Amino acid sequence: MYGKFQKYLQDELKAIDEAGLYKRERMICSPQGAEITLADGSKALNFCANNYLGLADSPRLVEAAKKAMDNRGYGMSSVRFICGQMDLHRELEKAIAKYFHTDDAILYAACFDANGGVFEPLLTDDDAIISDSLNHASIIDGVRLCKAVRYRYANADMDELEKCLQEAQAQRFRIIVTDGVFSMDGNVAPLDKICDLAEKYDAMVMVDESHSAGVVGPTGHGVAEQFGCYGRVDIHTGTLGKAFGGAVGGFTTGRQEIIDMLRQRSRPYLFSNSIPPMIAGAGIELFKILEESNALHDKLVKNVEYFREAMLAAGFDIKPTQSAICAVMLYDAPLSQKFAAEIAKEGIFVTGFYYPVVPKGQARIRVQLSAAHEKEHLDKAIAAFIKVGKNLGVIK
Repeated sequence: MYGKFQKYLQDELKAIDEAGLYKRERMICSPQGAEITLADGSKALNFCANNYLGLADSPRLVEAAKKAMDNRGYGMSSVRFICGQMDLHRELEKAIAKYFHTDDAILYAACFDANGGVFEPLLTDDDAIISDSLNHASIIDGVRLCKAVRYRYANADMDELEKCLQEAQAQRFRIIVTDGVFSMDGNVAPLDKICDLAEKYDAMVMVDESHSAGVVGPTGHGVAEQFGCYGRVDIHTGTLGKAFGGAVGGFTTGRQEIIDMLRQRSRPYLFSNSIPPMIAGAGIELFKILEESNALHDKLVKNVEYFREAMLAAGFDIKPTQSAICAVMLYDAPLSQKFAAEIAKEGIFVTGFYYPVVPKGQARIRVQLSAAHEKEHLDKAIAAFIKVGKNLGVIK
């Protein structure tokens, strides 16, 4: 049987490649940072990592991870309700809850697991999930695993959300689900308006803070801080793999009873090992760093403003952004691939995004700024974008 299936896969892969949509991964042979070393020994400036606060190679986090490994070993070897939890796990969960002003938190191996495991334990076919059309794939998959009635509204469209809420009055419980920052466009969900509608139509609110925590808000605490919505959001999910150190691990934080129920019934939590002690130890240190100073967040904000203004002045078509994500629109998928390849020759590491990651005809280069970037890094990237943009006819 596999011979037939193999031929089918070969044909499909060939078609993907010929359409200019084949994804090829570059090899990094150094710590993640503003500058990285590639497999051929060349250096590149990295503008496509989610390393928003520049902490992926933080000596303090590395040392905290080593200390945790020395004191607590390498791994857990089972799930927490079977083999027990470590003190480091609970300490990190408490730090996460404190950061988001919530009651408690629960750790997962990844935010994909957090989103995949949040709906089914809480909701039944008597209930409703109302989801933004641009929500992350992990939210979409989590919704699919739940039997609740599904509603979908256009990205950040409050009129459509209100219509969905009106229809969802037929269900017992309702929850509105949104990304805090939408990862492809970089726009921020209007959380204050979402909470207003939730209160008007008796619904709960869930926000995925993966691209917003550490990034948006006066001190970078996410969309609840930005819109003054502490206490109005019932569930936050997020990751340790972006601004929070750039490693692995996800979490759900929110109301006490919700977290308690997830510990009892959330399948990714019950059937998958928790994060290893070294990740928990580094995570605890991460929140200490963020408590001490807002300097990294302040630098990130300045870097975003500087880069965006220079790119707009050069004539690039950039999506409006309130985050550290700058979507340089090219629209054509093969062009995005070629642009990324050409700018790589200038020592700039970016990635072209195209269908199915973004809608057809919406290909782009997604630039992600970091507090690790210095002004000379930004200037080099801007100059490279202008050079390649002119050579490929993207700008004049």
